[in-house]
Amino acid sequence: MKTVSLGTSGLNVSPICLGTMTFGEQVDEALAFDIMDRALERGINFFDTAEMYAVPPRAETFNATERIIGNWLSQRPGARQKLVLATKVAGPSRGMPWIRGGSPDLTAADIIAACHGSLQRLKTDVIDLYQIHWPVRSVPMFGGQYYQPREEEGTPIHAQLEALSTLVKAGKVRAVGLSNETPYGVHEFVRLAEQHGLPRVATVQNGYSLLNRSVENALDETLHRLNVSLLAYSPLSFGLLTGKYDDTGLTGPGAPAQARLAKFESSRKQRWGRPQALVAAKRYHALAHAYGLSPTQLALAFCYTQWRVASTIIGVTSVAQLDENVNVWGTALPAELLQQVDAIRWEMRDPAM
Repeated sequence: MKTVSLGTSGLNVSPICLGTMTFGEQVDEALAFDIMDRALERGINFFDTAEMYAVPPRAETFNATERIIGNWLSQRPGARQKLVLATKVAGPSRGMPWIRGGSPDLTAADIIAACHGSLQRLKTDVIDLYQIHWPVRSVPMFGGQYYQPREEEGTPIHAQLEALSTLVKAGKVRAVGLSNETPYGVHEFVRLAEQHGLPRVATVQNGYSLLNRSVENALDETLHRLNVSLLAYSPLSFGLLTGKYDDTGLTGPGAPAQARLAKFESSRKQRWGRPQALVAAKRYHALAHAYGLSPTQLALAFCYTQWRVASTIIGVTSVAQLDENVNVWGTALPAELLQQVDAIRWEMRDPAM
């Protein structure tokens, strides 16, 4: 895999990124070490995590993923120099009282303190890409569809950028990014950064998959014109696009008990657990089989070959899954197959947006 550049940051990363939110919940430390070792062997130089992880979020596993990665780095001399390491500061607590005491805001001081905590847990002197996990605004996300104007807003974007600038100037952070953002948010972060000489966002990490192509509803133009790179998360829609639930449903007899949507009720209550999402997934799976592909191959090849995507974030719970996902790299999808993908989307829209 050739590396790709992230926005104007100067960071060059593999077009496949190892997502780590399963570490500390579905994946214990020993297995996480094996997965990270294998990722490096397969040419993945880009790891993404967050202070909030593991997922599903719980007070007991808050910060666990960063600690596991830090332990791995401390036992792998030279590994840190091979990696582009990304993490995220959680936005307003959104009903999670273990995040900054349940604060409805993310202040400049919060950003700086959270970064220092991540640096300590990751056992590194610098974070290559530091991202704001979700906006400090009342915008729809994680399955929400409609923006509702509200007067209460948190720390202004300018102040958030100033905090990030403090970290960049101190050498704690190399580049900054956003996650779960809207076209407005990206434009405003870039406008204010350019106006005030503050760090320019390099990336936006948003959900993107066959079941959620909402990025194509204007955000892709924003990213293209502003030279901000898309990091696509959940390309398999929490496993819904692997075919593992086609015959059983999410919780029926024979459903894979340890798979994320079967195991965690909190995950089923989110966008991926919608009945229409499974109906649409089955349509894509039938199409994949008609072209001699597995559902996983179709779903990942779709993301891997999109001009919109700089790097696709894959999350796994075994080394075998990692190899399966990486092996899809280089798979070309015929034009007529992509036309049928678009036809299904036109009919089913984005059920897991």
